Amino acid sequence: MTATALTQTAALGGRAVIRTARQPANVIFPLVFPMLLFAVNAGGLKAATQLPGFPTDSFVAFALAVPFVQGALLATINANVEFARDIQTGFLNRLALTPVRGIVLLLGQLGGLMTIAVVQAVFYLAVGLAFGVRLESGFGGAAMLLLLEVVIALGFAALGSWAALRTGSTEAVQGLFPVFFVFLFLSSINMPRNLIEADWFRWIATINPVSYLIEAVRSLVIEGWNWEALGLGFAAAGGLSIVGFVLATHALWRRLERT
Repeated sequence: MTATALTQTAALGGRAVIRTARQPANVIFPLVFPMLLFAVNAGGLKAATQLPGFPTDSFVAFALAVPFVQGALLATINANVEFARDIQTGFLNRLALTPVRGIVLLLGQLGGLMTIAVVQAVFYLAVGLAFGVRLESGFGGAAMLLLLEVVIALGFAALGSWAALRTGSTEAVQGLFPVFFVFLFLSSINMPRNLIEADWFRWIATINPVSYLIEAVRSLVIEGWNWEALGLGFAAAGGLSIVGFVLATHALWRRLERT
């Protein structure tokens, strides 16, 4: 990528961040809502730590993984709603008449979303530490946690960008939220997969890629350096990113052809 393309990507990424920051609801909700759910789960399900084979005696530490995945989802949905609005208002059409290449627009959008995700991850980690959670993986684990959050956010962001480009509709992008939320709750969000008694639920959680995202984050908090969990988590996030990016790129070319 040339220096000009890099500059354009940085400018568009900065625009995505600033556009989100100017709307308090798009900043506060992805920060507060996951933490409220985290507090409710940590308080209501702490008895689960008494189950034989539960991996930790602190449900707070166990549940800390949830905000990282849920927050990335909320942030990317909100930002891609604005991306769809850019399409509806004709911004993308006007941009197509400039020297900015289409792929730069997509990379800028994704870069902005990943920047937002890192800020959120730092906030969640700070709250967890304030509640007494200690990372078993240490300082290096905190850095790995931020890297993992970037890849998770990229996966959700790419799929959200595809929806925005494919439909050009803010309502269609917002409609992804309940779909993703179903995947979130049909995962190992509240219980390790080996302790899920319902066979059908355990089977769904096992084939659900969101389980591996949560378990990778969770492993850094309560286990230390579990390379199998991390490998599966990065593989799931990377797979979502690749599929989403390919779909988004194809939708972008199709939309620019109609411009």
